[in-house]
Amino acid sequence: MSVDCFLDTNVLLYAYDIEAQAKHQKAKDIVCSFWNDRGALISTQVLQEFYVNVTKKIPQPLSLSTARSIIEQYKVWPIINNTTDSMIRASEIQERYQLSFWDSLIITSAEIGGAETIFSEDLSHNQYIAGICIQNPFME
Repeated sequence: MSVDCFLDTNVLLYAYDIEAQAKHQKAKDIVCSFWNDRGALISTQVLQEFYVNVTKKIPQPLSLSTARSIIEQYKVWPIINNTTDSMIRASEIQERYQLSFWDSLIITSAEIGGAETIFSEDLSHNQYIAGICIQNPFME
């Protein structure tokens, strides 16, 4: 695997949510495979959503310091920063594909980073948006 793949928040979240059972193991395997390579693309949005959800919304939340430590480790991966231009592009994708703004911002970040694939369970499996293939790694 290479940095032509973008990971959505749910993949990172499941990798640290031990209550997610099969999704936890699958996400953990995905994240580990990227650690063994050059990392995957992620965005500031993914890290922000991860932090909030891993500290508040999973059954066994992580401590704030543990979540900070995890985010610190991801600094070595390619991270796409959101800008006003990316927000405008996301609104265009939102309008064209009838998606949420937040999902559209994920797609925009992947597009900016040159990703060919987005791993996410929040979008339609095998759909192409902005030339990027959406893959749900949790589908059986």
